[in-house]
Amino acid sequence: MANRQLSFSRDFALNLGSLSSDLNCASALQRLNLKGKKLLLGVTGSISAYKSALLVRLLIKEGAEVQVIMTEAAMEFITPLTLSTLSKRPVFTSFVNGQNGEWNNHVELGMWADAIIIAPATAKTLAKLSSGLADDLLTAIYLSARCPVFFAPAMDVDMYKHPSTIHNIGKLISYGNIQIEAGFGELASGLVGEGRLAEPEMIIYQLKTHFSKNNLAEGKRVLITAGPTVEPIDPVRFISNRSSGKMGYALAHAFAMAGAQVTLISGPTELVIRDENIKRFSVETAEEMLDVTRAHFDSSDLIIFSAAVADYTPMRVATQKIKKQGPTMSLDLTKTADIAGTLSKNKKPHQLVIGFALETEREFEHAVDKLDRKNLDFIIVNSLNDTGAGFAHDTNKISVIDREKKISHFSLKSKDDVAQDILQIVLNSWSIV
Repeated sequence: MANRQLSFSRDFALNLGSLSSDLNCASALQRLNLKGKKLLLGVTGSISAYKSALLVRLLIKEGAEVQVIMTEAAMEFITPLTLSTLSKRPVFTSFVNGQNGEWNNHVELGMWADAIIIAPATAKTLAKLSSGLADDLLTAIYLSARCPVFFAPAMDVDMYKHPSTIHNIGKLISYGNIQIEAGFGELASGLVGEGRLAEPEMIIYQLKTHFSKNNLAEGKRVLITAGPTVEPIDPVRFISNRSSGKMGYALAHAFAMAGAQVTLISGPTELVIRDENIKRFSVETAEEMLDVTRAHFDSSDLIIFSAAVADYTPMRVATQKIKKQGPTMSLDLTKTADIAGTLSKNKKPHQLVIGFALETEREFEHAVDKLDRKNLDFIIVNSLNDTGAGFAHDTNKISVIDREKKISHFSLKSKDDVAQDILQIVLNSWSIV
């Protein structure tokens, strides 16, 4: 089992009728789903058990098979009927089915599941799991399981921070279980702090991340540049472009979810990273992007130059705001360094380097020239003549040219889906090395 943890502390406004989220990282999983996965959800006695209804609903919507196990205390907060209706399966609460007297075989249930999720996991449950105390159906299933086990603690802040709870969580992680850390916010006690059950959407994210891992990507070091650069004119003005960074960030999430260690070098953007496998460095100018990219280039297995780097920068930056003077103004510019061309000319044999070409005319002619001139393995071509492609869109339409000048065309799709297509191209390349 992977010994990974994912911590999300942002509060969400969620209810059964409105499944909204503003997390950029969640959108990166749109193409992936949990179809056919057998998931066992353990619900324990916490006020946050009401969220289990939304979690079951989301899991079913993803195409998963969900078997709910409830502890006796959990039934004080939400009824088995609710979760049975949502999961389309009877809910198990004890070793013996009270309706027909049949035995609920904890060994078979543990072996049936592709993953077990205990959410919410109370302090009592964590103590029982860490000590191997199997005095109910859920804890017995846990000890019988051969699959990954995720646990999402939920309790008051002082309970969550108590040394015994910290000790129990540490033991569970040392056994190979995966913690989904509690969030920060207002608690049922009225206190504010850590202890809130992770939101259902984030539990879904964790599961998808786990199941999307690829052996070819595990341990690979991926370097990605993203977003625009800004070249200052004076303290309040700059030269830039319309790049949102969405394509680079989608690529970062795709490779991180596949198991790679991603370094993202980003120009100014409002996009957010919440994946522990992505380490972001924020830069502003082309010169800064070159310096930081150079520092990580040699240690990377894959480098993707998706940033829209300014071609020119002002020769002189005014120290004070330039005042309006006369009807015209001249600005002397000097060419910026070609980051891809500068660094990839010395790339090692095992390194793959991918560039982007956003064109407005003679797209493939210009792209092939860049491919050869910059010593790239692939170049991703998109055209501003294609509706929905290029800057500021959530979609993109690309063509991919390899070193042999073979061109692969792709239809217009979301940038998250485009990132998955590029991921697959890289995985195919790694598979034949």
